[in-house]
Amino acid sequence: MAADRQVQFAGIDPRSGFCAAARTFYSTRSPCSLPPESLPMTAAAYAFSLLSSPLPDRPALVESATGIAVSYPSFLAAVRSLAGGLWSTVGLRPGDVALVVAPSRLDVPILHFALMSIGVVVSPSNPLSTPEEYAHQVLLSRPVVAFAVAEVAAKLPRHVRCVVIGSDEYKRLASDGRQAPPPVVAVKQSDTAAVLYSSGTTGRVKAVAVTHRNLIALICTHFKNAEMAERQAAEAGEEPRPPTVTLVPIPLFHVFGFMMALRSVAMGDTAVLMERFDFIAALRAIERYRVTLLPAAPPLLVAMIKSEEARRRDLSSLLVIGVGGAPLGREVAERFAAVFPNVQIVQGYGLTESSGSVAATVGPEESKAYGSVGKLASDLQAKIVDPATGEELGPGQRGELWVRGPIVMKGYVGDDEATAATVDSEGWLKTGDLCYFNEDGFLYIVDRLKELIKYKGYQVPPAELEHILQSHPEIADAAVIPYPDEEAGQLPMAFIVRQPGSNLTEEQVKDYVAKHVAPYKKVRRVAFVTAIPKSPAGKILRREIVQQALSMVASNSKL
Repeated sequence: MAADRQVQFAGIDPRSGFCAAARTFYSTRSPCSLPPESLPMTAAAYAFSLLSSPLPDRPALVESATGIAVSYPSFLAAVRSLAGGLWSTVGLRPGDVALVVAPSRLDVPILHFALMSIGVVVSPSNPLSTPEEYAHQVLLSRPVVAFAVAEVAAKLPRHVRCVVIGSDEYKRLASDGRQAPPPVVAVKQSDTAAVLYSSGTTGRVKAVAVTHRNLIALICTHFKNAEMAERQAAEAGEEPRPPTVTLVPIPLFHVFGFMMALRSVAMGDTAVLMERFDFIAALRAIERYRVTLLPAAPPLLVAMIKSEEARRRDLSSLLVIGVGGAPLGREVAERFAAVFPNVQIVQGYGLTESSGSVAATVGPEESKAYGSVGKLASDLQAKIVDPATGEELGPGQRGELWVRGPIVMKGYVGDDEATAATVDSEGWLKTGDLCYFNEDGFLYIVDRLKELIKYKGYQVPPAELEHILQSHPEIADAAVIPYPDEEAGQLPMAFIVRQPGSNLTEEQVKDYVAKHVAPYKKVRRVAFVTAIPKSPAGKILRREIVQQALSMVASNSKL
């Protein structure tokens, strides 16, 4: 811990980071050297400022399926050229919002950086969403233009100007030599850099405003963690690691994928992009491109443990798996370590509302703390708050995790009420997750106070599915719960009360929901019941339904 921090907070326990007087946990990591907040700077400019001179002699981006690579000089030139076209031809200006709807292709990081470099707000969206989901997102973020792949363009609201990625119009934005480079714009770090869509527990998605300062702080944290890991390796007498090659199987519209691409460029690494995730293709990519870092959700580790193909492939280059998106159980972590003893598991925890990582393990020793998501990131503070009493708790005590620091979002776009309920007047972000810190400052996620279902790392809000189900004429009542699944983490399972006389089937229920939502939100299991258990206030008692679901399966297995 930094000496100045020890002086300022003399009562901080150096092991746990807990200050009994302030009832607050402080990061025990050394602080980051963030640029002054008053200095105008975009996240893109900051990332580029960190690149070595001369530029790294390895690819910035590689397309997994084809092997097409983009060097760092070509990447920077493409970003600057496209930024000029966005400014002079499209007429984009700082503060404008641009919706980006595309799978993870080489064009997408170039477009993200070009937009951020001129102060335009990037708003990445899932290309598998439905027209009604896009309509809601557009209502929230109010983009002045959309950049979308051809197969998605027709699903976007017609009043939004759309430029098709890959079209002649799009190519001219970057290749027309008559266009002057954009002028230098003074973008404040406090300005919004991106609007990311996050599912809420009360219904439809929210639009999370992330600032340039948020992203700069996250890049700083990644650098700090990398320096710490390198120092620990050197002290242990290990050979220096090769340059990082990151396979990015996570979509770039997800906060995890968005941040991994930004991090990779800032650190001068190579990012191998997968347009859509396929397990066997991912194993091939690790072998072909000598991937060293794989960010993944827990179901991927389960698949690797069980896969004969994973044992046949040469995965010797893989050094680290960065686990996020959902909690990783101790049993899975231990099984993975037994099968792949040379791969270090780095666990982390973050939210869209925290722009990414709140905590992570750093180095092999911390990675042995199975079940923990690591220690609080640099420059962050946290509280564990009793949800019932509001009491601020100490190490070993469970409560809702609150976080404060430079990574906390600006707020929810177009929803002041939700912002006020999530970030208080002192800047504390209420995560909605039940957690505790142990005596050594490791954070453990016990359960979600929020009711989001985590399907393969995606967030699925039960209330959204319930609203759709309840609109069906043959459904009297419905509830959706997370059903545990080793492969996916959790499955959306619907409990349905049919209308009298209805013979509605499981497949009809699944098909009805599938027409209204993106594929990852589909209902995967259905049970028909006579009533949905609810509290006196009418709130669905999900825990009771989960127990009921597990009991049903247990009973069937005994037959």
